[in-house]
Amino acid sequence: MRTPSGPFDRGHTDDLMTYLAASPTPYHAVANAAARLEKAGFQQVAETDAWDGTTGGRFVVRGGAIIAWYVPEGAAPHTPFRIVGAHTDSPNLRVKPQPDMGTQGWRQVAVEIYGGPLLNSWLDRDLGLAGRISLRDGTERLVNVDRPLLRVPQLAVHLDRSVTPEGLKLDKQRHMQPIWGLGDDVHEGDLLAFLEEENGLERGSITGWDLMTYAVEAPAYLGRDRELLAGPRMDNLLSVHACTAALTEVSKQDNLPYIPVLAAFDHEENGSQSDTGADGPLLGGVLERSVFARGGSYEDKARAFAGTICLSSDTGHAVHPNYAERHDPTHHPRANGGPILKVNVNNRYATDGSGRAVFAAACEKAGVPFQSFVSNNAMPCGTTIGPITAARHGIKTVDIGAAILSMHSVRELCGADDPFLLANALVAFLEG
Repeated sequence: MRTPSGPFDRGHTDDLMTYLAASPTPYHAVANAAARLEKAGFQQVAETDAWDGTTGGRFVVRGGAIIAWYVPEGAAPHTPFRIVGAHTDSPNLRVKPQPDMGTQGWRQVAVEIYGGPLLNSWLDRDLGLAGRISLRDGTERLVNVDRPLLRVPQLAVHLDRSVTPEGLKLDKQRHMQPIWGLGDDVHEGDLLAFLEEENGLERGSITGWDLMTYAVEAPAYLGRDRELLAGPRMDNLLSVHACTAALTEVSKQDNLPYIPVLAAFDHEENGSQSDTGADGPLLGGVLERSVFARGGSYEDKARAFAGTICLSSDTGHAVHPNYAERHDPTHHPRANGGPILKVNVNNRYATDGSGRAVFAAACEKAGVPFQSFVSNNAMPCGTTIGPITAARHGIKTVDIGAAILSMHSVRELCGADDPFLLANALVAFLEG
């Protein structure tokens, strides 16, 4: 494989591993992306404040979503945007409003299934607990118990002989509640009291929470030649990390013909319909305010949006060696083969022929190979934030990503070179 001509190499993948390990929840992923942007000179702005259109980098944080943009010198009100989009959430087990439960001498935490996880991948894993808490004084903070705390124990084969011939069948309510200790008496408030003690808070301080479990095993290179990367939440923090790196890189340049934008949304895994999801008003509001802050009118906004292009970056399926028949027979994306262009004529992906040309040009400029992905006609096709972004804002959108195995598993697998190949392609796209 030839070395890409962009700024990123395998060190980008090393940094991705650090980012994955430090981002067990969408809130942590956003906080870490924001820290990287601030280091690059971007400034956070509040949605409740008045904005100006001066040159420089800005970003807005709302819950598990972040929108960042860079206004180059001399940008006109009608200057189009170039957007790299992704999502911050991943399928997992999330704590219920009344979390304390247990039976038969085991203390358990009540969880609800978020998104569409491969449930079997969560069995017999050492799980931590992280998320966002709201305090009685009106403040919020992120918490992370980054050690083995919970576990969803699998039933021994001796107690279910049907497992071997018929396969494992898990009931989402009965079989997925993790244990976290021993005791016959379950008291309401035990989990919150534990978190308060862990974080040096007074008893009764926590009045609201968005908590989720995650596997504490660190990301790692894998394979004879360390050519693979195994880790959690690559769907889709691999893209969030690449988009953040690309935006900070192009912000160093002068005379950009477009306004580069990062849009990382929450709640993609359950439909994107929230104030922080791609189907909400966040992106459109930020772009519109950017136009108006530079003295623009509705006409300028219409012109800017008409010339805007978005790359929706999400993971896709690499061909599986044990299930090759599940893939389209002529489209077999491979690990370390470069980013994938995702196509579906029924608009589950937003890519069309002109969008393909835009992405092909970016990859050629970056010296990055790319591959095409379509679903087997007999298999249902997933979707992304791409079609939602295109329909909601009238913006030309192209669906791309990195090819992985074990999508929606607690631990996914990709080629170790693909993250930096994707990031280099994103840089070339944002440069225009």
